[in-house]
Amino acid sequence: MDRRAIGKVCLALPGATLDHPFGDHHDAYRVGGKMFVMVGEQGGVSFKVSDIAYEILTETGRARPAPYLARAKWVNLPDPAAWEPDELADHFAIAHRIVAARLTKKARAALAL
Repeated sequence: MDRRAIGKVCLALPGATLDHPFGDHHDAYRVGGKMFVMVGEQGGVSFKVSDIAYEILTETGRARPAPYLARAKWVNLPDPAAWEPDELADHFAIAHRIVAARLTKKARAALAL
């Protein structure tokens, strides 16, 4: 999955937005102002995962801990094109749900989540 396809998948999720807080070469996808997926300048992608998924993905070597975000259970894929698009889209949808669930009730209602 390339940068454009990642954007298409992420922006199709309810309430998702795109911004560039780290410069034009980094895409940050957010829900309710909270980031759930980030595409880096080199084309790698980082995203939020559950505690269990973090352990499984990092221990099996399918993903590595995301720089600066690993303590918050984010993983990084240096080459997202090596993953099946459907599997990656599922991970992005889960990341969206995890982050959206932590929003306030008022914020979730405003986004119709």
